[in-house]
Formats: sequence, structure tokens, C-alpha cells
Amino acid sequence: MAAAIASLCFSALTSQSASERKLSAPSLISNFDASRLRSSHDSVAVRVSQSSSSARFVVRCMASASTDVPTVSETKANFLQAYKRPIPSIYNTVLQELIVQQHLTRYKRTHRYDAVFALGFVTVYDRLMEGYPSDEDKEAIFRAYIKALKEDPEQYRSDAQKLEEWARSQTANTLVDFSTKEGDVESILKDISERARSKESFSYSRFFAIGLFRLLELADATEPTTLEKLCAALNIDKRSVDRDLAVYRNLLTKLVQAKELLKEYVEREKKKAEERTGPQTANEAVANCLGEYLYLGL
Repeated sequence: MAAAIASLCFSALTSQSASERKLSAPSLISNFDASRLRSSHDSVAVRVSQSSSSARFVVRCMASASTDVPTVSETKANFLQAYKRPIPSIYNTVLQELIVQQHLTRYKRTHRYDAVFALGFVTVYDRLMEGYPSDEDKEAIFRAYIKALKEDPEQYRSDAQKLEEWARSQTANTLVDFSTKEGDVESILKDISERARSKESFSYSRFFAIGLFRLLELADATEPTTLEKLCAALNIDKRSVDRDLAVYRNLLTKLVQAKELLKEYVEREKKKAEERTGPQTANEAVANCLGEYLYLGL
């Protein structure tokens, strides 16, 4: 039941677009070695050499000496090593899919960490992990996940909180007017805008789009024109953002539905368990009464 609910809720988030084929974590991982170049992109050089014994060419892919890109399997192994306790399947399924997607984003040559990306991931993680049995374990999983990607979980949380506090103090107009102001968050957004314009040290991702959505949500900027202005100010393709936000909204809807299904399932199983134990409890009570009756010689 939990696995079915996980499949219902979370497949949309890790798909590359609404129309592309959805892949589960196992299939992504099994196919990764065949497309390993995707994880390192331009950091991989191709060398062609000719065999002395035949005329055929042998293509060898060599990692650039300036980078050390781990495989998805290594990142997943780091996560499992950092958090060794079992994770319920409804949460584990999506975590395995997310870590594959984020690994591929993390090790692109053009990727560079920024606070909006961090806010997007923190938003997704916290929404998906709502209702986890233990808040302490939920945070431990978060830390293990980020460290597996060789990044700093404290920085993710701190930057996300900084942007959330800033967005709450903004309006639809001031949110997009960051270029004329001075401040920590404004500097972050200016830097993103400059990098996105050059496209040399910026890599758009779905987490970034969700980070933008969260900024608008906190500023209560619901007008469609506000998103358009913000994308223009950041030099981001609004069509990509619209597509990814549609996927995210659909995910949230399915998440609510899945949690309702899970709640109904748990309550139904609990009721069945009570019905099974009810007669047993009654029989024990009767036996106790009979025992007392015989003991007293009544």
C-alpha cells in the first residue's frame, strides 16, 4: 500500500517534464552506468585511439584531472552510510529518486550552489516529509542526504531561512525590484541574474523554479505578471518555470490525496486489529470471572 502511494505521489517530481517518461529510482540507477557522461557533462574528455591490431577505433572516456565526479551509486552509498536506520517505503521511494536527480544537477559543469536552489530543495523536502514519525529522524535524514552530495546542510537551512524571512517582508512590486537595492538577499539575486545571463556558471533546475515559487508564495504575490517580471529580472526562461511549477502543483495535489489514502488505510487496519482483539479480550474477561467464581467457591 505504501509503495503504491509513493508511486502515485512522487513520480511527477522526478520526471524531466510533464510529457516525458517517468522513471523510478531503480530504473534510473540501473541505466545510469550506460549514460554516465550525463553526471559529469563537460567535465569528461573523450580520447580516440587506434588499436595496433585492428583498424577499429576505441573510444575512451576519461574524467578531467581537475574534477573528481562520483557516480550515483557512490552518492547513494554515502547517504546510506550516513543514515543507517530503515526509512518507511513511502518516504524512501521519493528520497532515492530525488538523490538521483539532484546528483545529476549537482555535478553539471555549469552548476553552482545558490540560495534559491537551496530554498527550492528545502521546500520540497519539508513538504514531502510532513508527517514523518520523528522530527529528529527527519532532520537527520536531511543532513545525511545533503552531506552525501558533498554539500553543507547547515548552509541549505540557513540560506533557505534567510530568503523566507526576506520574502515575507516584500510585496509583489518590491520582490522584483532587487536590482536597485542593497542587502544580502538582493546581492544573492543580482549574482544569480548575472550568472544566468552569461550561462557559464548557472544551471537551471526544477529546484530553482520551486525556490522562485516559494518566494512568490511568501510575499503573497499571486499575480501571474509578478512571476514574469521576476523571471525577466533573473534572466530565467519563464516557460521552463511555468512547466516545472505545473508539475510541482500537481505533485502537491497528489500528495494531499495520497496522505488521505494512507490515513484511511491506517485507520482501516487499526479497526480490523481491534475487531480481531475484541473477542479475545472478552474471552479473557470471562475466564477471569470464572476463575474468581471457582476460587471463592460460589
